[in-house]
Amino acid sequence: QVHGYKGVKFQNWARTYGCCPEMYFQPTSVEEVREVLALARQQNKRVKVVGGGHSPSDIACTDGFMIHMGKMNRVLQVDTEKKQVTVEAGILLADLHPQLGKHSLALSNLGAVSDVTAGGVIGSGTHNTGIKHGILATQVVALTLLTADGTILECSESSNADVFQAARVHLGCLGVVLTVTLQCVPQFHLQEISFPSTLEEVLVSCHLKKSEYFRFLWFPHSENVSVIYQDHTNKPPSSSANWFWDYAIGFYLLEFLLWISSFLPGLVGWINRFFFWLLFTRKKESSDLSHKIFTYECRFKQHVQDWAIPRFPVSPIISRGMGPHLLLLPTRPYGKDVPRLDYWLTYETIMKKVGGRPHWAKAHNCTRKDFEKMYPAFSKFCAIREKLDPTGMFLNAYLEKVFY
Repeated sequence: QVHGYKGVKFQNWARTYGCCPEMYFQPTSVEEVREVLALARQQNKRVKVVGGGHSPSDIACTDGFMIHMGKMNRVLQVDTEKKQVTVEAGILLADLHPQLGKHSLALSNLGAVSDVTAGGVIGSGTHNTGIKHGILATQVVALTLLTADGTILECSESSNADVFQAARVHLGCLGVVLTVTLQCVPQFHLQEISFPSTLEEVLVSCHLKKSEYFRFLWFPHSENVSVIYQDHTNKPPSSSANWFWDYAIGFYLLEFLLWISSFLPGLVGWINRFFFWLLFTRKKESSDLSHKIFTYECRFKQHVQDWAIPRFPVSPIISRGMGPHLLLLPTRPYGKDVPRLDYWLTYETIMKKVGGRPHWAKAHNCTRKDFEKMYPAFSKFCAIREKLDPTGMFLNAYLEKVFY
């Protein structure tokens, strides 16, 4: 019988959101997950599943039952002919990469963080960049879903196809994802080149066609931009960056300066220009296995919003996931909260006016009316959710805003 724990406090990685679930479970098998759901039905409790806890929002928070999937983390099957891997949903991508490497396989695209679970990373629409690549959920070819009534659904394009399309970005509201089958590619190396530019130059140039995984970092209150190309290479692992200075001293110095700016906001523009001059004015190159280039250590605990918007007047999207990278994130220097809510509301108003859509894992204030305008198939997703979970077992405060 699965054992639950009381008195556990959950906080996301950035410690910006947290909750105290009534009971906290760490199941090791499908049967134990099923037991938790049976107990929840019996006691009329809500259930939320959590993976790596990296989402900078309250999407995983609950005062009911919380299921942590970290002990269901095995690689179940590797099909080298089809280049597919089936894993339990609780496996961290960081642990999956070396397992794939043993079979000379890799994932074709990754987000910036690999300390996230296979089930969680698809559920929130996690993405990277490149107009030829979809979000990470598009790499899923099959999954198994345990629904609120204890039924296991095998989902793919040929079996429970409607549920499959919904469950690839499931928001944690359709059931408990048990296993995920991912389409892989042959193992590959990437070369990353970063160089300075200006915002005007980036917006009018065709960088999207020059690099497979293109993004840029804009430093607000300036024209400064760091352009980043990531492309397949046969070069051996190498780096032209001075890691200790660039990524240790430099970023801690930035955090200190941002802490000062929380008292003197007028310094932000100067700090951004100084930080760009310090770390991003020279060209840098590095190459390594793809997952080592895709991912990087996130050093700042942040309050984050992340939206995708159409790029005008031509077609690509100005966001990581399907085009360049848009960075707008107030930080928490030395854990100090910043007055962000008015800024966010203004920012969201602008994003909505230009056809934007918020990242599901990030903080936002959108409601069902907003999503019905943003997504033509949103009502179809809602119908599937209501059919699979008619009593709302998998809802929480975040999802109630989304669906009601």
